[in-house]
Amino acid sequence: MNRTSLTLAFASFTTLIAFSAAAMDVTLQPSVQSPAPLATKITWTAAVTGAEGNVLWYRFRSRALGSPFQTIRDFGPEPALEWTAAGSEGLYEVQVTVRNLTTGEAVTNSGFFNMTSRVTDGTPVVNTTSHQLVFLYSAAPCAFPGRMRVQFQPADGSASTLTPFKDCTPNASMNFYLAGLKPQTDYVARHFLDTGTDFVRGPDVTFTTPPSPVHFAARTVLHARESPATTGVWLQSPLSEMIMATDLSGVVLWYYAGGVTSLTRPEGGGRFFGLYQQPLADPSLQIVREFDLAGFTLRETNASRVSEQLVALGMHPITAFHHDARRLTDGNIVVLASTERIVTDIQGPGNVNVLGDDIIVLNDDLEVVWAWDSFEHLDVHRMATLNETCGQVGGGCPAFFGSDVANDWLHGNSIQETPDGDLLYSARHQDWLMKIDYRYGEGSGDVLWRLGKDGDFRIISDDLFPWFSHQHDAGFTPDGKLTVFDNGNVRAYADPNAHSRGQVWELDEVNRTATQVLNADLGVYSFALGSAYQLPDGGYHFNAGWILGLDRALAVDLDTTGKLIFSVEAATPLYRSFRLPDLYTAPSY
Repeated sequence: MNRTSLTLAFASFTTLIAFSAAAMDVTLQPSVQSPAPLATKITWTAAVTGAEGNVLWYRFRSRALGSPFQTIRDFGPEPALEWTAAGSEGLYEVQVTVRNLTTGEAVTNSGFFNMTSRVTDGTPVVNTTSHQLVFLYSAAPCAFPGRMRVQFQPADGSASTLTPFKDCTPNASMNFYLAGLKPQTDYVARHFLDTGTDFVRGPDVTFTTPPSPVHFAARTVLHARESPATTGVWLQSPLSEMIMATDLSGVVLWYYAGGVTSLTRPEGGGRFFGLYQQPLADPSLQIVREFDLAGFTLRETNASRVSEQLVALGMHPITAFHHDARRLTDGNIVVLASTERIVTDIQGPGNVNVLGDDIIVLNDDLEVVWAWDSFEHLDVHRMATLNETCGQVGGGCPAFFGSDVANDWLHGNSIQETPDGDLLYSARHQDWLMKIDYRYGEGSGDVLWRLGKDGDFRIISDDLFPWFSHQHDAGFTPDGKLTVFDNGNVRAYADPNAHSRGQVWELDEVNRTATQVLNADLGVYSFALGSAYQLPDGGYHFNAGWILGLDRALAVDLDTTGKLIFSVEAATPLYRSFRLPDLYTAPSY
């Protein structure tokens, strides 16, 4: 179903839930009284009367006065929202709409809050935020079309970090989150104003970071980069710890305490996507969220709310989000979701519950604009290559509800927009990467090709067992190659001594040939989890996320020939990891 028909259908559906005046009423109360300085954490709590005993859903939106509303959290069961404004001072409106799922009634109310500038005499200042390792740099207004950024570094003069530029606003202060800071360290920060004809440096502002409030399992450098000295951050998504970033010696620089179960992608500019999954919980508690460096939610929706839209469009509901969420080039959000079907005498005798995947594209207001259902486009007769199944708790599966055990048919684990506007989808349990006809939202969803054993490409490789299996995190690089982490489960099933590999491919899509550029043995077998992508210098980063027999992960940097240039071990499994220059810069794909 293409974007136009989805949009028309959704518009028709929304008229069915038009808000009405009713006996139900809602009030919205902030935890801090207005006014308050920029970046102050405020919890808005909705209180409903006249709906006792009914099932209620809440939607929170906000705006600077005079601007359009932006949905922060779409309809779901949570009646409170942690919120702030950190960009510029002024009057803000926060709105809650409450839907009574029992009666169909809906009511809306707003609260207003005046956020004040941190700059009092024109002199830049640095202040703490609600996140103990994130600070706020504030400078006086500057004239458009100028732009400003901030440089900060330890007071000992070691490597500095630059924030992204922001356009000047002549009537409001300039504010920047400073993140990636070492604990218990003296820092100096200053801004640079690009006027278009000159760069003007601001005065130095000093501040000191506190001790780290969190502690994590050890990170141990096994192979240090020889030259030049390695700088930057290692962003990690552990299975049993909070999302975190360390420097390359293992010192904690940042963490996210918002309770998601996995980080999917850093998006650049200090924004991130994460998922929250509960195996036995209602779909309304299965969350996809975009959040910022200070830990505030920017966008959030849940599987029940998205299912509501899908059903209105004539599609099947989903049960949860899983494995991947990220921005597309047009600003929309793509996310993987799970769906289940009871099929008869196909993947076993009688009725069998089969888990499949949806690919869902949401606009910035969290409305479904394109969707793809694997049961409509893939052959359900082709079972998982190792016949995997899942119980309702465990096995790495998202929530499902139709049975105690389900066939884990696809186990999709990554999605990426291709350079020509389609989607690259990794189906771990099919041992395939598939190109899906998306065409920037106008595509049919047809499978254009399948890469992997028994797929559509002729392989060019000297390796006896060249194809990946049960792979993770496939993506095209800026120079047109394709990276993938080859867990190697099928090889390991036949050979207990098999290792996982970091692979790079060149594809000729016209002639359907796949040339293996790199097939690096990583020296360990990671039976689950993993990452792969190209580093800015042209080398590659691979994360062996869960080493068999050990609750450990191994992350390595290789040069373009496969030579090891850096490796570090985490004493805990890592779903994904990213080697970045700083917390403001997205990976190169």
